[in-house]
Amino acid sequence: MSDELTFLTYVVLLTALLWVPYILNQISAQGLVNAVGYQDNPAALASWAQRLKAAHYNAAENLVVFAPLVIIVEILQISSSATAISCMVYFYARLVHALSYTFAIPWVRTISFAVSFFATIGIAYQVLTAF
Repeated sequence: MSDELTFLTYVVLLTALLWVPYILNQISAQGLVNAVGYQDNPAALASWAQRLKAAHYNAAENLVVFAPLVIIVEILQISSSATAISCMVYFYARLVHALSYTFAIPWVRTISFAVSFFATIGIAYQVLTAF
């Protein structure tokens, strides 16, 4: 498996698992029965859980852009050190983004988001200039 697909898999797993902590917080705050039901006025999540939920949504929104680009790289067989490094940078930037968003670390969240954005643009550039 290519480095690009390996890091895409890591990104997918990260995104797929981000919901677990904030759902556990929801169960803790509301109880299991209420957490799986539909409450008119549910108990609020802890601040960190609300931020993690927002980070999860952001990760899913950005995965929709990142994943197809990686798949295009694979289909066109244009894997290079630039695409591999961009995928690695994207994964680590998204991990830092999720953690810094959850723990409300100023500046780091925004910078890590920008880094992941530019990594995505780097992959798109490689696709667009491949031929």
